[in-house]
Order: sequence, then C-alpha cells, then structure tokens
Amino acid sequence: MTEAAEAADGPLLIFTPSGRRGHFPAGTVVLDAARSLGVDIDSVCGGRGICGRCQVRPMTGSFAKHGIESSAAHLAPPGAVEADYELTRAPLIEGCRLSCTTTLLGDIVVDVPPESQVHRQVVRKSIARRAFTVDPVVRLHYVEVVPPELASPTGDLGRLFEALEREWSLTSLAADLHVITELQPALARGGYKVTVAVHAARQVIAVWPGFQDRALGVAIDVGSTTIAAHLADLERGEVLASAGVMNPQIRFGEDLMSRVSFAMLHDGGAAEMTAIVRAALADLVADLAAQAGADPDHILELTVVGNPIMHHLLLGIDPVPLGSAPFALATDRAVHARATELGLDAINPGARLYVLPCIAGHVGADTAGVMLAETPYRSKKMTLIVDVGTNAEIVLGDARRLLAASSPTGPAFEGAQISSGQRAAPGAIERVRIDRETLEPRFKVIGCDLWSDEPGFAEATAESGVTGICGSGIVEIIAELYLAGILTADGILDGRLAARAPRVIADGRTFSYLLREGTPRILVTQNDVRAIQLAKAALYAGVRLLMDHLGIESVEQVRLTGAFGSQIDPFHAMVLGLVPDCALERVEAAGNAAGTGALIALLSANARREIETQVRRVEKIETAVEPRFQEHFVAAMAIPHKTAPMPNLARVVELPLPTPPDPEATSGRSGRRRRSRTTDDERKMAREEFR
Repeated sequence: MTEAAEAADGPLLIFTPSGRRGHFPAGTVVLDAARSLGVDIDSVCGGRGICGRCQVRPMTGSFAKHGIESSAAHLAPPGAVEADYELTRAPLIEGCRLSCTTTLLGDIVVDVPPESQVHRQVVRKSIARRAFTVDPVVRLHYVEVVPPELASPTGDLGRLFEALEREWSLTSLAADLHVITELQPALARGGYKVTVAVHAARQVIAVWPGFQDRALGVAIDVGSTTIAAHLADLERGEVLASAGVMNPQIRFGEDLMSRVSFAMLHDGGAAEMTAIVRAALADLVADLAAQAGADPDHILELTVVGNPIMHHLLLGIDPVPLGSAPFALATDRAVHARATELGLDAINPGARLYVLPCIAGHVGADTAGVMLAETPYRSKKMTLIVDVGTNAEIVLGDARRLLAASSPTGPAFEGAQISSGQRAAPGAIERVRIDRETLEPRFKVIGCDLWSDEPGFAEATAESGVTGICGSGIVEIIAELYLAGILTADGILDGRLAARAPRVIADGRTFSYLLREGTPRILVTQNDVRAIQLAKAALYAGVRLLMDHLGIESVEQVRLTGAFGSQIDPFHAMVLGLVPDCALERVEAAGNAAGTGALIALLSANARREIETQVRRVEKIETAVEPRFQEHFVAAMAIPHKTAPMPNLARVVELPLPTPPDPEATSGRSGRRRRSRTTDDERKMAREEFR
C-alpha cells in the first residue's frame, strides 16, 4: 500500500482476494487506484474500455471485518464507454464493471476475478505417481437382450435384468428412472445389444446402444483457496486430464471463519457460496472433458474431499455451527448422492457422487483423503502428516494409534497479510538465498530456472516480471534472514546491521529487509515476520499437543502435503520451526495427498470401505479447548523454537546464538555461531544434500 493511499481522505476501497486497500478521493478511477496499490488487474488497451480485460465485481453487503457497508451504488453508474463495449464487443461478466471507466463514490469492496488477473494462479495440486488398485464402484456390462415376443409378457427392463443375470451373474438389480425411459430407444438402435453401467453391483445407472467401453470418473479436492480435479478412466485407472481453478468463494473471505461469518451476517450468504462453488465444479468438470476429448456422458462417478466448511457449503449444509464450540458437523459419515443434486447436469444423469467422511469439526474429508493416500495407519514409524494451508490439518501416529487436529494458521503462508505476498503465479519469488557475509540476496521466480544473479535472468523474466513473494519464498526468506543473523530468534529485524548492509533499511519505528529494488519494490517488513511467526507457531503448537497426548518427544518422519505444503523446502521449514526436529531425509513433500486420496477412492470400492473404517478410530484433539495450546504457541513464536532441541538440524547448519538479554554478558560474542560437534566437512556435505 502506498503512503498516499494510506493517508488520503476519501472513500475506502478494498480489493479482494489480495486484501489491499486505500482511501482515495471520490471520482478516482478504480483501475488507477488498483495500480497505485499494486493490485493485479489486466488491461491490454491501456484503460480505453476496449479490451474488456480489467473487469471487476463490486460486492454488496455489510463487511464487519472491514467495518464498511459496500454497495454497487458506491461506484458511478455505467457511462457511454461501458455501454458501447457491451453493445459492440461482448457482454460483461455478470455483475462486473470495467475498472478502467468506473469511478469511486463511496466505501466499497471490489473483487478481481481470476479472468481479470495478469498473473493468474498456477494451481500446483498434482497427483503423486503411485500404483492404484483399480476396483471401481461402477462397472460396464455389454449384454445381448432377448427381443420381445408376443407370447412373452416380460418388459424390456425385465429382459435386460435376465440378460445381466445370465451373462454377468448380477441379481436383485434396480434401475434409475432415466435408464427406463432411455432403454427401449437404446435397444432398438443397438439391435438389442446394449452396454449398461451398474453401480455397486445393484443399480443400473446408464445405458448405451451397442458396445461402449469407456467409463470415466472425476476426483475433486475442494480447497479453501483452490479446487483441483482429475479425470480418470474407471476401468484402466489412467488419469486422462487434470485442471484447477481458484475457489470463487475466496471473495467472501480468504480464511474459513470469514466465510462462516459471511453466512452468519448475510441472509442467503451460505446459499450464495454453495451456488458459486457448485458452478465452479461444473465448469471444471466440463474443462476436464474438453481437455481429454471425452464425452461428458461417459462421466459416471465423482469423489470429493474438502475441509469441513468446504464440505458443508458444497453439500448445501449450513456451516455456521462449525464456527463456534462444540464445532458440530452435520455428518461425519461418507455422503452418497446423485451428481445432479449438486447441479452437475452436463454429465451422465446417472452419475453418482461420493464424499469421503469427515473426522471432526475442523478435520475434514480432505484429511481422510490424506490418510488414504499416506496410510499412516499401516506404518510402524511415528509419522507426522501436515496439510499446510489457511487451516492446517494434522495427523500424527502409527499403526497402533492415530490422532488428528487442526490449527488456525491463517492465510499468511499463501501470501495474504504479507506486504509483497501473492499466490503462486509466474513471476512470484519462490526460492531465496542470502549470503552470510555480504547479506546480499539471490532468488528464483516461478516460470524461470535461473537465479537472479545468473546471466540471462532479466531476459528470461521479462514477460512475467518479478511480482512478489509466494508461500514457499516467504518461508525461505524468513529462514534465510535468521541464518544470516539479520533476524533474531525472537523475530526482530536487527537494525544495527543497517550500518554495514544497505539491504537493512529503516521503516518507521522498525526495520525492513530489501529483497529487490525495482518495480515493484519488494521488502520483508517487521509485520511480515510477525505474520509468519504467528502462523508457524499455531501450526507447531497443534503438533506439539498431539505429541503430548501420545507422550512422545520426537517424530520419525514428516510428510508435508497440499498445494502449498508440497512446495516447501524441508530444510527451511525446519529452520523456521514449522515442524518438530526430525532427520531431514525423512521430511518430505507428499504432493496433493488429499487429491490422491480422492483418486484412490474414485478407483477403488475397497479403499472407500478402508477409509470409512480408519477414520472411526482416529482420536480427535480440539486445539481450541486445550489448556496447553497457548503455552506451546508462545514457545513456538521463537525461531526455530524457544525451548525444543534441534539436534538433527544442528548437524547440517550452524544455528545463530540466541540474543542474550544482557549485552555485557556476551563479551562481544553476539555475532558468533554455536558449533555442533559435527565436523565442517560433514556439515558441508549435509548442506549440499538438503539445500
């Protein structure tokens, strides 16, 4: 945010999903305000109202979080340029305005949809490569039905069932109504040879004339920030296409509790969020079919995972009870439904939907998916699994005992609440290193394999630019600042270094670190450090509570999952104190394990039975009512941690000494580093391996 925007009188303009805001004089053009704040809005025509790429959506209602009443009437009415665009070019996106011709009249929240962003999000939720047991709940059966005879009163459906029993030993079958209405035309076109899809060996859900050998399904991970989906061949287990989009609910709040608040404060708010996420799913499924060149009529099964609030909103269940104790779920069982009940009408009308079971009020079906993918319930090792997101979900245990909890980390790890933060997109800084002697940085951005100090970097990033810092970059810069001695263990940017390091600059009453000079100018501020400390302390405290309940002091392996968690460098995560000390070779990224679990459930009926059994034995720990949570939280604010030993980390890196309270007690040794017993050669080898 610019100082001018912060200090100016006039209406308050807030952009979502970035959260950037400022006061501007009435009559200010929205696009101009966005540019002054560094908000990401596309405009090819230079603000002439020709290209239509700068569309934004004014929000309506009371936004208690921001303390304003937002209304479309707080923008000037559409003018001649906007009317001409719609008349001669194309209709605007429903509810949107051209930001280049729209002026500000009063306080307002304005959403920038993904279509209007230059740096559209890169959805990194990918399916891990692993073997799946293909045992789908939907099977195709080709049969030859005896033609009708005058002497036989049996109807076509009865003779179809007879054929299925005769040829496939399927008995006690029933059929969907749409199958009954389509059966006679299919039999006639196929010469009484048809293919039927049978769900769970008891319900005929689709019929085609002749031979049909393609049954498809979609595995969906509905995250609070992104929605990822994978189209698979149910018979072969092959993933045919993958796609992802931002969850459109994000404009109602980046964190889950903001969305619950929106549902509480706005009549029909929950229904509105349900409608837009279902529409996003419908578009995503259509996109997958188009990518694979597949007929949507062949999509017969869908599986879904998501956290409890996403789960409830998708299913049209009121999420408000999840916003306060006792955090009651409407159901913690697996949900079976027809896809049409969620508005997925463009696929086969017989398609079924399976939603994995939830575990607790803040530990949802996405965690069940992670468990199915990672199978900690089969492991002999004490395993910690963490899905790092706006609400971290944690599973700890082994084959003998499993515990689960959630921890409110907030959106800082995904770029929100960070001065130069952004989501993962081309141009975002994702890797950072700081020279321990010169304190000079170098970095990598998404979309370029070169480091910033390598020849050709400027040319390679000319198109995307360097736009901000994404989650993995934020973790690395904080860890690197600590290792370089710029950041104290208490999280204070040490202003004493400004005398010898031009990167350390005064910033009001505190100091900031200048990561990049240019446009935009990228700083790491004291407030940024605090936001990350709060997020990582909440996560660590949740983990520590589970360790307390198990009576253990260490874990044997750590798996980081999710769109963000899978991008974190384990070394820097350990330096930051995001997770407990562990042998670094046993700290691994697991990709989108929740999505992998949804895919396993899509392809395997047995896997569904397995996870439904396993979630029942998970012990749920509610961090909000745990008396020791605050104690663990305070200790975890320090980097890496105030009291927890870090022997594994100390073997591979020299950790700075804590800043002592009495300067005279250090006798000038505050800049020295503690040496472990590991030799320099051993440490160098370890650094090469893990960094």
